[in-house]
Amino acid sequence: MGVQLNRIIPKRKINLEFLSNKKIAIDAFNMIFQFLSTIRQRETGEPLKDSKGNVTSHLSGLFYRNIRFLENNIKPVYVFDGSPPEFKRKTIMEREKRKEEAMKKLEQALKEGKIEDVMLYAQQTSQLTDEMIEESKKLLDALGIPWVQAKSEGEAQACYLVENNDAYAVGSQDYDSLLFGAKKLVRNMSATGRKRFVRGMWIEIEPEIIELDEVLEELGINRNQLIIVGILIGTDYNPGGVKGIGPKNALKLVKQEKTLDKVLKKIDWDFDIDAEEIYNFFLNPPIEKKYKIEYRQPDRDKIIKLLVQEHDFSEKRVENNIDKLLQAKKQESQSTLGNWLKH
Repeated sequence: MGVQLNRIIPKRKINLEFLSNKKIAIDAFNMIFQFLSTIRQRETGEPLKDSKGNVTSHLSGLFYRNIRFLENNIKPVYVFDGSPPEFKRKTIMEREKRKEEAMKKLEQALKEGKIEDVMLYAQQTSQLTDEMIEESKKLLDALGIPWVQAKSEGEAQACYLVENNDAYAVGSQDYDSLLFGAKKLVRNMSATGRKRFVRGMWIEIEPEIIELDEVLEELGINRNQLIIVGILIGTDYNPGGVKGIGPKNALKLVKQEKTLDKVLKKIDWDFDIDAEEIYNFFLNPPIEKKYKIEYRQPDRDKIIKLLVQEHDFSEKRVENNIDKLLQAKKQESQSTLGNWLKH
């Protein structure tokens, strides 16, 4: 879910062309989970499945979305979560409980024929399994797209790639990336071009970029203080945040008190975990420093085997999209050669 900083964070709209020829370190779990949540049957809320009953929404999303990225000359590198910090266990258990409750509400909505509620509750039941994660990595390998295995939180590792100049920006929906120090954060990459019904009207979803330096300047705080604001509002490690404190009040309090120690004296901290432990984790998360980012040619046979033979995707549609992918790679290669010859 992430920290809810939306109301106080400055951001600007961009298009996919803006990201052309840029490497984006994508929070893999975050994006794949979005595919599992949104790629579903409208009437039943069921995710896409093959003839054996295996869920394929994650594969469908990864395949078609990455082809669009590559057609726009965007260079994705996916970062997969490792072991979560021990103090996140409670949050994970609470999420599982909410999914069970959502499943009951989904069953009731289906029983009563409340179609408008079906997708709402169905999305809340999404489950990312170890098998799905391995299939996702397998598909990325077949597409020639690199991925990195994080030691702990994928967002933190993605931020390190940006800091290490191995990527231009972090791609994630969660604002937590800013707390981990993401210099640039790109949101809405997985849903670009879709429409969402908001406040009585349909709006088109566009990518947006958030730059940490602009955020800190606009808010008049430093990154350490932004972390404190996030903790007050609520992170994945202390969901819900401090009672009675929203984004604006949190920002006001942090500006007044400056440091975590002083802020804690002004609030009632009602969590099992120590606030300082969360604070230090955002500042110094476990990072994998040995990784390799290499883009390779797509393997047509492996793509077809995984999607068509193993999971019943339309062979014609997959073949057509592989042709698009190969054409995009060819144009990229020609462009690179042209630029090299100019020099």
